[in-house]
Amino acid sequence: MTRKAFQRLSEDTRRTSLLEATLACVADLGLNGASARRIAERADVSAGLLRHYFPSKDQMIRDSYAYLIGQLTGDAARAADQKDATPEAALAGFITGNVTPPNLSSLKLSLWATFIGRVRADPAFADIHRDSYREFLEILEGLIHPVLLAQGRPTDPASCQRLAIAVNGIIDGLWLEGSIEHGLYNPNGLTEIALSACEGIIRLPETTLTRHLAPRTKRT
Repeated sequence: MTRKAFQRLSEDTRRTSLLEATLACVADLGLNGASARRIAERADVSAGLLRHYFPSKDQMIRDSYAYLIGQLTGDAARAADQKDATPEAALAGFITGNVTPPNLSSLKLSLWATFIGRVRADPAFADIHRDSYREFLEILEGLIHPVLLAQGRPTDPASCQRLAIAVNGIIDGLWLEGSIEHGLYNPNGLTEIALSACEGIIRLPETTLTRHLAPRTKRT
């Protein structure tokens, strides 16, 4: 690794640690209580270093929201990106990644709910929200397309997008439901519910997705 590449990697690692410190402060203190001073204390850095990476607290808060959403999408995408996975297994992996830990998290839900209130009031937050939603749908469309192709179904962009929006609705609802931690049922069962519901929405033969359940998530 070259010195320049190492320096860039170190800077990225530092920026990530600052974003994680910001999220931790927001979780504990709320948006108003997460001051630059407290974030710097949580990250164990100087306020000057914060200013080096972020020109303002508002920018730091916006970037931490983008980082949180990127974590949620990225963790699910990695669950789908398994070597030699069939299209059905990849789609099942993505759905599963969204309704299981680390995405299924009361902390992440709380943070998301805190930030989402800013979307209507702050155009920059609205841009982040819209771009992240578009990215999520594009990933889903890309995963749904080969599954439809294997079934001899229409794979035009409009069909894939409609199904992606519907599947996203299932994912969002179950992610919210499971992350609330109300204790009414075992959240381990959400994976099977999600996969079965998505089979119905996409009109896939029974067990097309549910047969890819990991053993620990199967209903006993």
